[in-house]
Amino acid sequence: MGWMSGNTLWQLVRQSDAMSALILMTLLGLSVMCWTIFLFKVVVLRLKLRQLRIAHAELTRVRSIDQLIAFAAVHAGTLPGYYISKVLVFLKVLLESENRDQLSGLREHEWHMMQQHIEQSIVSVMEHEEAYTSLLSTSAAASPLLGLLGTVWGLVHAFMSISEQQSADITTVAPGIAEALITTFAGLLVAIPALVMHNIVQQQVRAVESRMMELADHVAFIMQKMVKRSASQEDPMMFAKTDKATHYENR
Repeated sequence: MGWMSGNTLWQLVRQSDAMSALILMTLLGLSVMCWTIFLFKVVVLRLKLRQLRIAHAELTRVRSIDQLIAFAAVHAGTLPGYYISKVLVFLKVLLESENRDQLSGLREHEWHMMQQHIEQSIVSVMEHEEAYTSLLSTSAAASPLLGLLGTVWGLVHAFMSISEQQSADITTVAPGIAEALITTFAGLLVAIPALVMHNIVQQQVRAVESRMMELADHVAFIMQKMVKRSASQEDPMMFAKTDKATHYENR
């Protein structure tokens, strides 16, 4: 009875052997890492969602490349500003490679290259936003297994101790089993919050991706005007396929 009343969780941790202590320290490190990633991602993603909502509301009034350039300058330092600047830089390089200015429009092969760059830029941005989120899911999956490893290790030592003392009395068995189970308890304390954090972060990432796709559609719509202008100067039927390349107009 005295053992049961005086033995706290902290005392169980202090009584753990080297292997159990190593597992507990690893779980503590995983927990700190998960909370750091989660808090950082939640703050950053919410800020970027706010930037995208503001940018989307203002972008509906943009109708030309010149206005798009001015928009990118105003929103410099934000996610939508970075994305649009990246697209405009590629457009500039594309036009300079043909020794033309933007007023002459885009040819069909240039428009396809522009579309690919717009899509690849989305992928690049989302890869950056999803960075480190896999650590949350990995921690959620690995922590219970680490805890179980510590428990199995502790139980082996507990039963070895019982065999040495040649006694199965509860006062002999209980301390060793309690010390063994503490690692499973710690593993669950890490895994459950990590799983919840991963789902929350993934939800925020998907929201950012949805907003980025809307932004890309609008940018593609503006770029498409250059294609249509170029097509009207050459062959009116040449760029009929570009109407299917973006669904922004149908929204």
